[in-house]
Amino acid sequence: MDNNDYFSIDAILAENQKLQLTFTQPIPDMGHLGGGSENDIAPNAKRQIPVCSKVRNALRAEPRSVRLSNLVGAGGLWYGFGKTITEMLSDEQGKEMSEMLTSTFKGRLVEVIDQAQHFAALGPVGGGGGPTGDSAQAFREGLDVTERELFTLAQESAKRMKKWYEDSDKGGR
Repeated sequence: MDNNDYFSIDAILAENQKLQLTFTQPIPDMGHLGGGSENDIAPNAKRQIPVCSKVRNALRAEPRSVRLSNLVGAGGLWYGFGKTITEMLSDEQGKEMSEMLTSTFKGRLVEVIDQAQHFAALGPVGGGGGPTGDSAQAFREGLDVTERELFTLAQESAKRMKKWYEDSDKGGR
């Protein structure tokens, strides 16, 4: 859907359609797509995959607003899925997909680090529950696996930095 189709009923309906695909290559770790229960997608497997231009447009508008974990099923390996797809596309399409993945990652990275530091400063997450723990957990659940790993690293780093600062402040008195 391009910008001129924003209010088009046909374009809106097209966005909600799924494409019937027959895979010609094995796709590792993506068996969950289209409701499959296998670990991998085997050659000649058929899956219905949603048209994703709506996602692309949302990512272009505001990458931080998209819950990447919801887009690819269990595990939330959105960037990994995109990389796998990129390798199967033509050069031009692969380049476009790669640019979208990169711009999405860059557009979300600052928010991931900021939120990790914010929640680290508020105290323990997960153990005590409450609004702070719930907010941090809700934020993390919308992230891709790679982003979750970065979130955890940034959160641990902020906690260590705070502890170092407090310990060095005590020793200086």
